[in-house]
Amino acid sequence: MNHQNLLHDSADEYGPIRVFDDGKYRILSFAEGDEQSRIRLSTPHVLQHEYTQAMTLPLMFCQPKRVCILGLGGGTLLSALYKAIPSVQITAVELRQEVMDAAQMYFKIPQGKRIKLEVANALDYVEQGLEKKVDLLMTDLYNTQGMDRGVLQEVFIQNCAKNIKENGWLSLNCWSDDKTNHELISTLKKYFSDVRALDTGTGNWVIIAGKTKNHHNAKELKNLANKIGLELDIPLNKWLTRLSEL
Repeated sequence: MNHQNLLHDSADEYGPIRVFDDGKYRILSFAEGDEQSRIRLSTPHVLQHEYTQAMTLPLMFCQPKRVCILGLGGGTLLSALYKAIPSVQITAVELRQEVMDAAQMYFKIPQGKRIKLEVANALDYVEQGLEKKVDLLMTDLYNTQGMDRGVLQEVFIQNCAKNIKENGWLSLNCWSDDKTNHELISTLKKYFSDVRALDTGTGNWVIIAGKTKNHHNAKELKNLANKIGLELDIPLNKWLTRLSEL
């Protein structure tokens, strides 16, 4: 990013928290060269990172009334879903209070009765159980060292499944290295009936998993992707074409 200005520079026990701005985009960073979240200032609700766009694919399979996002970051997923889905209830769980403060201060995340922000360890949060089961659970747990490896453990996948409704979905952001993690794939199939994934081509491997098998044909999925892509203002069909069953 050219001519970037440093708007915020702090640190907590987990590492640095920096916010950069070039007048068009705003970026949250947890490490040198890291880009945790990005928004376009003129349209903060439009997802900029390709992996976050891919994480919305479950919207083709369910119309969520209740969503939980594990890992707030700059709040981009929260902003996108809040804008696109009328009356949706969203809970976002963030480990770091300073990250939540930065998201509220610099990233234009919406506020209101339909949004609940929680400072907590996401792995513990799902283990304890959500207040109500959700239609969509989205997991984007990254820190200074990279992805939280706890999300790959069976106990976490099992806890996610317990907190998702019978017709609900999980959206899980992993590294592309995890494509060969047969134990993870086997675990997902143990708790979910419909498991699909795609490589974004940018280092992320996004898994979506449904408690109930979806039987839409290719034409129906394409039409749904076009419709939802327009609502989110993203090329959802691009990610649909890369999606395959595991």
